[in-house]
Amino acid sequence: MKLLQKSIWTAALLGLMMTSCSKKDDPQPVDDNELITAVKLSFTEGGVTKSFNARSSKKNDVFDIFDTISLQPNKTYSYSIEILDESKTPVDDITAGIKEEKDMHLFVFKPNPASLIAFTDLDKDSRNLPVGLTATVKTGAAGTGKLQVILRHQPPVNGKPVKDGTETPGSTDMDITLNVEVK
Repeated sequence: MKLLQKSIWTAALLGLMMTSCSKKDDPQPVDDNELITAVKLSFTEGGVTKSFNARSSKKNDVFDIFDTISLQPNKTYSYSIEILDESKTPVDDITAGIKEEKDMHLFVFKPNPASLIAFTDLDKDSRNLPVGLTATVKTGAAGTGKLQVILRHQPPVNGKPVKDGTETPGSTDMDITLNVEVK
């Protein structure tokens, strides 16, 4: 009887030790970055829309075809962006997914020089943080430069939002740089 009781206690103790020493199942962020093969930036002013594209000729995430963004000086444009995965048939409209998961996405716009083009009034997520699918864009004086457009994927970590309106948290879904001419 003592041997049986000792065996049960030993088994229970071993079981307890094994579960207490195992790695905890803390939920980690699911960082399912999308394959993005095409981007269309549209600028509308006075009822006229101009669209500019960046895309991957190989249908991977390496962009190698870029339009030059050409806008007029000292104008205010309505801006929108369309994100696609053209490697799939039919083409996957990633823009719709970004809209659905806007609490986890942020577009970052970095013009160089900064005076060339400015993005304001970006659309907001449920916590009133910027998303960047739409915006107001103001051009400065005539000049040339670059516009870097970054899409950050910022999913919650351990059930808590990490998106804070800055570029820092998360990972990069897309990072492209287009030439800009304001003339």
